[in-house]
Amino acid sequence: MARQPTAIPGADDREKSRDLGALRRLWPFLKPYYGMMTAAFVALVLTAGVSLLLPLAVRRVVDNFGVDASGLLDQYFGAAIGFAALLALGTGLRYALVTRLGERVVADIRKAVFGRVIQMSPAFYETTMTGEVLSRITTDTTLIQSVIGSSVSIALRNLLIFLGGLVLMLFTSAKLTGLVLLIVPVVIVPILTLGRKLRVLSRENQDWIAQSSGNASEALLSVQTVQAFTHEDRSRATFDAVTEQSYRSALRRTTARAVMTVIVIFLIFSGIVGVLWIGAHDVRAGEMSTGALVQFVIYSVMVAGAVAALSEIWGELQRAAGATERLVELLAVEDAVKDPATPGLLPDPVRGQITFDDVTFHYPSRPGTAALDAVSLTVNPGETVALVGPSGAGKSTVIQMILRFYDPERGTVRLDGTDLRDLSRRDFRRAVALVPQDPVIFAASARDNIRFGWPDASDADVEAAAKAAAAHDFIMALPDGYDSPLGERGVMLSGGQKQRIAIARAILRDAPVLLLDEATSALDAESERLVQHAVEVVAEGRTTIVIAHRLSTVKKADRIVVMDNGRIVATGRHDDLVAEGGLYARLARLQFTEGGAGIAPDQT
Repeated sequence: MARQPTAIPGADDREKSRDLGALRRLWPFLKPYYGMMTAAFVALVLTAGVSLLLPLAVRRVVDNFGVDASGLLDQYFGAAIGFAALLALGTGLRYALVTRLGERVVADIRKAVFGRVIQMSPAFYETTMTGEVLSRITTDTTLIQSVIGSSVSIALRNLLIFLGGLVLMLFTSAKLTGLVLLIVPVVIVPILTLGRKLRVLSRENQDWIAQSSGNASEALLSVQTVQAFTHEDRSRATFDAVTEQSYRSALRRTTARAVMTVIVIFLIFSGIVGVLWIGAHDVRAGEMSTGALVQFVIYSVMVAGAVAALSEIWGELQRAAGATERLVELLAVEDAVKDPATPGLLPDPVRGQITFDDVTFHYPSRPGTAALDAVSLTVNPGETVALVGPSGAGKSTVIQMILRFYDPERGTVRLDGTDLRDLSRRDFRRAVALVPQDPVIFAASARDNIRFGWPDASDADVEAAAKAAAAHDFIMALPDGYDSPLGERGVMLSGGQKQRIAIARAILRDAPVLLLDEATSALDAESERLVQHAVEVVAEGRTTIVIAHRLSTVKKADRIVVMDNGRIVATGRHDDLVAEGGLYARLARLQFTEGGAGIAPDQT
């Protein structure tokens, strides 16, 4: 049985907001295009005005149909065609302007939102799902585009036609206008009632579509695991069930819309026929002309159509208001990590001294557990320091603090004696190169993935970095060498190959501070030896911090810092720490004896 669709946080807000005033927050994005808006409004008023004048021309034609002066009749027909031409030109101009305006504004909003969230510190993403951010950038902006590029202009046009048509109906026949006004509520009630049900069904249908897409995405991104465990039939059955639910939901939505259409059309045309019947009697009684009756009927149809359009557009405006609120929330969110108003300057060249002074820090998602607890540590320029300890000891947190992904709650982190909080993040991060534990490979060529470390690097520099990271040979074995696409998330590469691409990227950056977070964890013995040699070469003259679970990779470090539960529990060289018999000695004994590395404790 298919599960119910998962609710997206904030989805209800996106669906509907009763505060249409939220749309005013779009003004900063609309203001630069004031001229385009003015031209669109003029075209809109022109088309509405021509639409309202057209029935007057029709009345003249009908009333003078039996007149012998054929020239006069031809003039009326010519005027009607002229009105039609103006209407066509004005409508086309309005459509072109408002569509362009909608596309331009939405493009600006998307750029503004992405520019904002791409700079947000990781603390923001601990409490905000990446998928929710993407949903706002895509789904919410699409709603706004639809409203700016279509719904608002249609709403204004129908509002003008409704008001103008109502006034002209009164001038044409006050009696028949009163009868029409009695029909309007009868038409509006089913529109509003069924419209609410239709919105609920539309939301349910979108939820099932999202569930179907998510199910397919999950299975396809893990297709090797699905096939390895022969789970194809079950995955297909799950997708089929969700897709069928989506179809049934769509069927309920289309059925409800069809019922609403039947009811509304029947009521509107029944009312028109009733009014026409009464008007026909007035024509026979000589109380009004045939042309006036035709004119009145046309206006009544226009007014009824305007009311129906406005009631439907009202729901779209509510949804767009909700979407605007959500986007403005992203643009207004305060980042936990901020650059100073007047950033300080690093010395040139950067020496690379890193200092932790009594640093305490808790992750926002784990406020009860200290990731770092009163940590004090100084890494001298050009020194290689290895951080070791069990999982959760705080090793990776040290690297995140050096990159200022987070700020300490107490204490300071300094680079060359300057508090990182006094520096621009963009400036000091240029002095740092990172090789993360889980290497990130982009859906681009091997060359572009390495060049990510230094966008202006030459092809020769890229290849030199790849050779230093022992990546050149396997890259050249790819179909197009360095120009070979590596696929989404690097699906074309093994784990070790991904890691070597990431190391080449860090080598190319040529930064005075090098951060290696389990940089050799995914490598085989031969690749590890090659990369370890490359790391030793590139670390010369650079401040290097190495995180490793495999202690064999840190034995040559100038200093080993042992961490446990967010604290530094020991510091020293490999042999000295083994001799002390503490946590490091226990880790070494587990790896070098029980771990099967073939190295006896006294040899470590």
